[in-house]
Amino acid sequence: MRQAGTYSAILMGGIAGRTGPHSLPLARIKKIMKRSGDDVKMISGEAPIVFSKACELFIEELTQRAWMVTLQGKRRTLHKEDVAAAVMATDIFDFLIQMVSDSNGGQMAPAAKSDSMVVER
Repeated sequence: MRQAGTYSAILMGGIAGRTGPHSLPLARIKKIMKRSGDDVKMISGEAPIVFSKACELFIEELTQRAWMVTLQGKRRTLHKEDVAAAVMATDIFDFLIQMVSDSNGGQMAPAAKSDSMVVER
């Protein structure tokens, strides 16, 4: 008998008691997927759901790292500068550095790279 796969909870009943399996709009994700290239014409129903979960995990990780920057600044409100500092302090987010640059072309104030930026789960 076939056992449920890793993504069964994502596809079948939601995560952590939510009413649906996703919180990001699947139609929007599907549009973005179709715009990614001329070769993408058909997308299965499960693919946007998996992308939705991946986006949720990405947003959660970036938010946690930005929150650590906020706490280091002894504040309780997360600002865009905190997100920028988290991006610049984390190597895996290097692809976002141009997006968090200020409008003058310079970088926003970077936080020092340190082990204190590691988020425990």
